[in-house]
Amino acid sequence: MPGRIIEECTFTHRQVPGPVSKKAVEKLNPVWDSRAVYFVVDYAKSHDNFIVDVDGNEFLDVYSQIASIPVGYNNARLIEAAKSPQMILALVNRPAVGNFPGENWLTQLKDGLLRVAPKGHNKVFTAQSGSEANELAYKAAFMRYRRRQRGEGVEWTQEEIDSCMNNAAPGSPDLAILSFKNSFHGRGFGSLSTTRSKAVHKLDIPAFNWPQAPFPALKYPLEDNVEANKAEEEACLKKVEELITSWHCPVAAVIVEPIQSEGGDNHASPAFFQGLRKITQEHDVMLIADEVQTGFGATGKFWGHEHWNLASPPDMVTFSKKAQTAGYFFGDDQLTPDKAYRQFNTWIGDPARIIMSNAVISEILDNKLVEHTAQVGDKLYAALEKLATKYPDNIQNLRGKGNGTYIAFDTENPAALVGKMRSFGVNIGTCGTRTVRLRPMLVFEEGHIPRLVETFERALTGGADGSK
Repeated sequence: MPGRIIEECTFTHRQVPGPVSKKAVEKLNPVWDSRAVYFVVDYAKSHDNFIVDVDGNEFLDVYSQIASIPVGYNNARLIEAAKSPQMILALVNRPAVGNFPGENWLTQLKDGLLRVAPKGHNKVFTAQSGSEANELAYKAAFMRYRRRQRGEGVEWTQEEIDSCMNNAAPGSPDLAILSFKNSFHGRGFGSLSTTRSKAVHKLDIPAFNWPQAPFPALKYPLEDNVEANKAEEEACLKKVEELITSWHCPVAAVIVEPIQSEGGDNHASPAFFQGLRKITQEHDVMLIADEVQTGFGATGKFWGHEHWNLASPPDMVTFSKKAQTAGYFFGDDQLTPDKAYRQFNTWIGDPARIIMSNAVISEILDNKLVEHTAQVGDKLYAALEKLATKYPDNIQNLRGKGNGTYIAFDTENPAALVGKMRSFGVNIGTCGTRTVRLRPMLVFEEGHIPRLVETFERALTGGADGSK
């Protein structure tokens, strides 16, 4: 279960990255672009909620590899899964699973991913990354749209077959995916066209002419801005419907994150998502919930969209990160392509990653880590709320109440604050332009909260060397 707790908070200043890390990066640079490296890790020494660098520095990790480590470093159950005969077979005989699935492939899916399938979903298509999961979901939405337009059982025309090879209509139709301002859905060509957060991802890359709707910009604290936020969400929903009905080509799907992550940890109320579901159903548009970052328990529910309290589920739910594999869930038979090979690649995911995912799922369910995260998240939010009252100029728009440990706030210089936090032994991250985000693992304990809060306070009031 949750790992070692260090209760005493010592503010020994450390150099990050340290000299050993710097030297390793210098050696990497000529052969591999290492400009984004924070520090080089000693994974053998990392454990539970703590990441250790090659200089010997140990950090309380509330960033968790961009929210992708689910149950701690060197988790015993995952190590056993990695040692298993099934893992050896999967690694040394990596199958082209679409053509040659192993005899236990169905069992692996049923005992793992399908055990936690979102409500209303009984099918899964596996993939290798969050970007790919979204790309595949877009393809499924497009193929469903044309299948319904063409008519069930109607064969492709020769004109469609010939024209698609020239990237021309009618075989290559003009269809769109609607996404939201400040969204992040990946770096593939389709997923990048729906990513609206940072120019560094998109600049110089050709993009599809697809619509972008405003995502609600809520005012905080929420309880003091009820009417303003309601009006903001209604205006955004009105624009969504306007775009769907007026865009230059049909919109086949809308993709949305339960909480916009890379774009700044932006929230919306259940009422907004209920309105979005109503609009998409009225216009026969697929609703894709991008749960790459919110899925697998981080928000205090297994799936972030469970907070929406929808009468009917999203049409597709994409996942990756904490799942340790990737793909999308669905229930509509028409999202299964009309012919084989239409959704296909060599590996269609990786049975080795499915084995690890199944171990993660067992660890989460057996130890009630979703419920644990919800409870610890409430206590963490309360502690940060007190800190925000003490430092209102430094901790603004605190958000994530009731969403597990998926908590964030705005500050004037998030990069500087995060740098100071690392120098005092806490690894944490940023998103958007002004936001510090917390992404603890599901094994984060209440006993870690004092260290985290005290380190925040030290970083807010002192320099990296500890001076006032």
